[in-house]
Amino acid sequence: MASNQTCPVCHTAEIISGKWTLLVIRDLAEGCSRFCELERSLEGISPRTLSLRLRALEAEGIVDRRTYPEVPPRVEYRLTTKGRALVPLIEQMRSYGREWLANGHALEADAVGHPHPVGAAAAGQT
Repeated sequence: MASNQTCPVCHTAEIISGKWTLLVIRDLAEGCSRFCELERSLEGISPRTLSLRLRALEAEGIVDRRTYPEVPPRVEYRLTTKGRALVPLIEQMRSYGREWLANGHALEADAVGHPHPVGAAAAGQT
């Protein structure tokens, strides 16, 4: 078994586990975006946090930042090939959430493997 330092799962988790990081990647999967567009789509993120996440993803080669020589300057962000390789992971997370998480409540598989609510969600208590 690989140690945490050489484990590809651990390294990938390190890169994408920061709060908002996966959501930034999710939004950039739709195409290039400007900073203000990302800020609007990620309701609740501070400009500082968004800037830090974009810089970190750029440093990892996941996001490409393009500055256009206009007045005022226009900056667009897009996923690189390395970043686009994360999109299937996000799609799998979306599928998992739809199948196994109902309105924020965990689901558990029955004997046949079909998901159903657990605990308070099963009793209709939310």
